[in-house]
Amino acid sequence: MKTVAQLTTLEQLVCSQCGKTYSIFEPQTFASCCQQPLVSVYDLSIPLSKDVLHNRPATMWRYREVLPVFEDTNIVSLGEGMTPMLTPKHLRAKYDLPNLFIKDESLNPTGSFKARGLSAAVSKALEFGAETCIIPTAGNAGGAMAAYCAAAGIKAIVVMPRHTPQVFKDECELYGAQLVLEDGLISDCARKVAQLKSTIACFDISTLKEPYRLEGKKTMGYEIAEQLNWELPDVILYPTGGGTGLIGMWKAFKEMQQLGWIGSKLPRMYAVQAQNCQPVVQTWNGKQQDAKQYKGSASLANGLAVPNPFAEKMILKVLQESNGFPLAINDEDMISAVREIAREEGMLIAPEGAALWTALQQLLHAEAVQHDEKIVLLNTGSGYKYMENIV
Repeated sequence: MKTVAQLTTLEQLVCSQCGKTYSIFEPQTFASCCQQPLVSVYDLSIPLSKDVLHNRPATMWRYREVLPVFEDTNIVSLGEGMTPMLTPKHLRAKYDLPNLFIKDESLNPTGSFKARGLSAAVSKALEFGAETCIIPTAGNAGGAMAAYCAAAGIKAIVVMPRHTPQVFKDECELYGAQLVLEDGLISDCARKVAQLKSTIACFDISTLKEPYRLEGKKTMGYEIAEQLNWELPDVILYPTGGGTGLIGMWKAFKEMQQLGWIGSKLPRMYAVQAQNCQPVVQTWNGKQQDAKQYKGSASLANGLAVPNPFAEKMILKVLQESNGFPLAINDEDMISAVREIAREEGMLIAPEGAALWTALQQLLHAEAVQHDEKIVLLNTGSGYKYMENIV
């Protein structure tokens, strides 16, 4: 069923738990068999050299063959991806971390890593003829979906916690989205989305409740490899709310191994959560069977206030396979880290990204991470959007 313009090697969708297959030729949500996320599987047996990347545009769509859109005309892009891998020289020197890197996702369209996932998901929604998309969001994902829906000519409905900083609300409305405010956290917004879907025909782009945001997010993994000359770091720290980026990067690493683009070495993955909302940490430490009933509270790192991550099993699997683990950081320490990185490096990063800096200090102190290891921190968004929370 492939066409001349169909460059993707997408082969099937599979349940992340039992492996049951689902059609790639019709819209899908999640696996009804196990109530778990669906995962895109590509035909990676085809000869595909890294050389194909030469002279391609510096966006995430340079990895076209391992992204899910069939027809190029359906790609909705605002130039997302290929964000810089920075070498923070003052932090390196001050803390004796000669191989520290920060991948700065704040330079994506709409100011965060969410642009990647929403570019892929909205492109697929367009390809399947969706007229309206809906999303529950802690902030950045709502703005990103509103932007990409505007670019695609698709109506957007964004359901957001009422306490979210005003800038996130304003950007959604500027992009023409219908904004619905709810009391509570993203979990409460998800319940509102379910209610709205019963009365409005719309495609739900909730985190990992459709398969294609994951594919956009995984491109961070491809870029990390390419920017480090195809040798992965020893350690990656990642702020983890819904977990799409963590899961996506690990998926990318496994795909690149199959393609022969990288060797056997894979990084240890550390998932960083907010102390106010740490469901994965609690499950990992045996304090609860799973996060389905976990009750969290708001954090100034809006993106980390995800009390019931739908893909919890996949997050835990990545941590186990990579020999990493989750840890939680309090809001006060995030603010201190935002200020230190701003003073030392001239970078105003999101509190989610700043949480990684505090987490790294804890990991170094515990000797879980060594000073001479190659370490990558993912700053997932711009601190400018959080000024209302930070100052």
